Amino acid sequence: MDEMRPSSGAAAHLGLASLFPPGLQAIYGECRRLYPDQANPLQVTAIVKYWLGGPDPLDYISMYRNMGCPGQDVPEHWHYVSLGLSDLYGDNRVHEFTGLEGPSGFGFELTFRLRREAGETAPPTWPAELMQGLARYVFQSENTFCSGDHISWHSPLDNSESRIQHMLLTEDPQMVPVQTPFGLVSFLQIVGVCTEELQAAQQWNGQGILDLLRGVHIAGGPWLITDMRRGETIFDIDPHLQERVDKGIETDGSNLSGVSAKCAWDDLSRPPEDEDDSRSICIGSQPRRLSDKDTEQIREALRKGLEINSKSVLPPISSQRHSHDRPQSRKDSLESESSAAIVPHELVRTRQLESVHLKFNQESGTLLPLCLRGRLLHGRHFTYKSINGDTAITFVSTGVEGAFATEEHPYAAHGPWLQILLTEEFADQMLADIQDLCTREMSKLPKEYSWPDKKLKISVLPDTVFDSPLQ
Repeated sequence: MDEMRPSSGAAAHLGLASLFPPGLQAIYGECRRLYPDQANPLQVTAIVKYWLGGPDPLDYISMYRNMGCPGQDVPEHWHYVSLGLSDLYGDNRVHEFTGLEGPSGFGFELTFRLRREAGETAPPTWPAELMQGLARYVFQSENTFCSGDHISWHSPLDNSESRIQHMLLTEDPQMVPVQTPFGLVSFLQIVGVCTEELQAAQQWNGQGILDLLRGVHIAGGPWLITDMRRGETIFDIDPHLQERVDKGIETDGSNLSGVSAKCAWDDLSRPPEDEDDSRSICIGSQPRRLSDKDTEQIREALRKGLEINSKSVLPPISSQRHSHDRPQSRKDSLESESSAAIVPHELVRTRQLESVHLKFNQESGTLLPLCLRGRLLHGRHFTYKSINGDTAITFVSTGVEGAFATEEHPYAAHGPWLQILLTEEFADQMLADIQDLCTREMSKLPKEYSWPDKKLKISVLPDTVFDSPLQ
């Protein structure tokens, strides 16, 4: 449990800074620059610190009253700042010290700006728990956040009936990165958004939607302040904004190069009883594992997919990547938790498949139009990585280099990793055939799509199907 109490910022302000850990002191200094008259803000603090076995990674969340900026039409609001994702102590109790030139801890702290309600004299504390939840994800997965990232939360951020149920991340408009004795710390602001705005960010890119939110006062304004009472999306407020999103997708494509998903695939060209090499889903109780090199290739593919000005490339499977080449203390989003104990990479051969059946849950299925329209038709790739194991499905266009799927053999598998190469003509055809997936108000599941001449079948299935051990 957390508790709320005044911080010790006043003591630091009075010259007792040496009593405070240097990383904490550096962040307090940036906060004092913004709030010189609030040296002693309220804080939510973890009663049992994470480094002592407590459940909450953030040692503190400071809460400030921000008067806004009338000249920019910025309303008064509460400003929350986390302390704990960066290295506060420098003694390896939480984060490994990697030197002054690199990031401090994970390299960032979270902030959040919540519109102040009339008559509100103290900041609500629910944002602190939200920030702790995001911090737990970062610590447990060792995935970091970047400006423009989106977070699917699927629940009102304050557990009310609000339409604000998801988040985007951006640079805090007032706080500047600080150099601490343990590395650099930047400040990423959480921005609450509606489902329709999240979907637009997925289909286009987070930065584009953030720019639209900045231009709509009641949806965030220039400082992107979250108003949990907002009942309209930016597209309800200004329908012309949808045209800007559509034009952006057509011009830029989507920056989203992959997602964690409930998905599976079957090789329909082999009998299901062939356990030796046939299917990517679980056989018995042990699923086939992705090798380190396969995992690294997917990670690199997703990273390169964000570089929209460079040619889309999948690194070749044969490239030598050793474990000591990768940071030991941080993992990107697709690194396997258990890929160390696997069949050696060279023993898993790449297979060409004649016919495949792809399976997605509803949420993953609704991203198929994005995959085709926003990625493949722009010469890029898109990966679904199963949350239930090491299965991965990567769609590639003919413009992607380094893929093991080819126009001659468009379906190819390397262990549980399936690649599907789609020509522009076939991608256009598929997009027309699956238009009903563009809305979440689709008819009851399951839904099936089939292209017999291409020997491809796609099923959109209830979540319960993927909860089964055999999928």
